[in-house]
Amino acid sequence: MTDIKSLRRIFRQAWKRETSSDQKNWSPDNPAWGQCAVTACAVQDMIGGEIVWAQAVLPGGKKISHYFNMKNGCEIDLTREQFPVGTRIPQGQPKESGYSSTREYILRFPATAERYKILTRNIAAYTLK
Repeated sequence: MTDIKSLRRIFRQAWKRETSSDQKNWSPDNPAWGQCAVTACAVQDMIGGEIVWAQAVLPGGKKISHYFNMKNGCEIDLTREQFPVGTRIPQGQPKESGYSSTREYILRFPATAERYKILTRNIAAYTLK
């Protein structure tokens, strides 16, 4: 299941308010909102590769932390659509901050680890249909 179209379809079904890091501003109209960290971990589970981080720069200059995947030199960013047109996302890099991997860094936060568990359950429920 390495087809990007299939992954997008699965994740669009699996993303919910409770899997977003910004539940207050999440909506079904922008289901990718706040999903990048947990999505990057789940994508890595499914297809491997590396999780990377970048500081997304929104139009107007506001910066937002953003995670996505790299595999065989190709960027896989299923949550880029959460940002408005004109957002700049530089090349990703590891964000380990003293941890062995970006994934370990992401999942060290209990709330993020819980959102990741919910997302993986949602993915399993969708793919078992």
